[in-house]
Amino acid sequence: MSEIIPNRKIIHVDMDAFYASVEQMDNPALRGKPIAVGGSENRGVVAAASYEARKFGVRSAISGVMAKKNCPELIFVKPRFDRYKEISTKIHKIFHDYTDLVEPLSLDEAYLDVTNNKKGNPSATLLAQEIRQRIFSEVGLTASAGISVNKFVAKIASDYNKPNGQKTVNPDEVISFLEELPIRKFHGVGKVTTEKMYQLGIFTGVELKSKSLEFLEKHFGKSGGFYFNVVRGIHNSEVKSNRITKSVAAEHTFDVNLSSEIYMLEQLGNIANALERRLKKYNVAGKTITLKIKYSDFTQQTRSKTLPYFISDKALISEVVKELLYQERMKDSVRLLGISLSNLNTEEKKFVVVQLKFDF
Repeated sequence: MSEIIPNRKIIHVDMDAFYASVEQMDNPALRGKPIAVGGSENRGVVAAASYEARKFGVRSAISGVMAKKNCPELIFVKPRFDRYKEISTKIHKIFHDYTDLVEPLSLDEAYLDVTNNKKGNPSATLLAQEIRQRIFSEVGLTASAGISVNKFVAKIASDYNKPNGQKTVNPDEVISFLEELPIRKFHGVGKVTTEKMYQLGIFTGVELKSKSLEFLEKHFGKSGGFYFNVVRGIHNSEVKSNRITKSVAAEHTFDVNLSSEIYMLEQLGNIANALERRLKKYNVAGKTITLKIKYSDFTQQTRSKTLPYFISDKALISEVVKELLYQERMKDSVRLLGISLSNLNTEEKKFVVVQLKFDF
């Protein structure tokens, strides 16, 4: 049976600088100032930055040292994940007033399928406006939104009028929107792929669209088919209210770099304890254990082993991690260690939704 591509009404809601905005909301002294959540001027990595800090090039995932260099007036704030989760829960309750088809991507963003919504409102654009207004009035934070026929386009659109804005890409605008889009803004196209596409003369969607499926698969492997489809507006991934967890991880950045494997094993024991708690929370087990090592020069290395059986016990995890740690010599002192478990005992049921085209 041939697949009919459904035309849905999808909203992607993305909170504006979520962690930093929560901190500024809770502490008026931080409002209007450049702040970074996480890290410090000596250690760690920035988890989030306020818009005042972003003007200076402070972004998530950069080192605290680099962030302070870019913005000498930067204020570092310790993250409070329990508070962020509390606020996120309130926001998601608002989402569920409109639809039960809510797919959270993280604490601060989610997809909503409002094709058949609880308000009986045929306008996804008006629903997005109402949802954003409720978040602001009931929670005190601003959100941005993208509205379109599928998750791919909606996610790209949500970034267009940030902060505190939204963009709708109607069904008859999707193709032209994607054709004019810079390739670096395509969701799923990272820095390395962007550079590769530039070398192949692909700078915008229209140039990507001109390439054959064979050409894209030759240069990008399995991802080639994805690029071939999405630039034509074909992205049939549904909004899943119960996302399947693909991996569970725990990690820790140290105040002082570690150079002894004995100390590393001690810390990895603590990380394995935290991982076991998370595995119990999700009620999952896995076969593939991965040890993540980040060195003092910020280079990163992973070492993995796949077992013939599922595990979730910290003792078994620690046993494999010890083997991975001694697999080869450390090339430098270590600033971060992490353990993740993947290849989980969860199975995703795949099915095709057939739906007639309707007015957007």
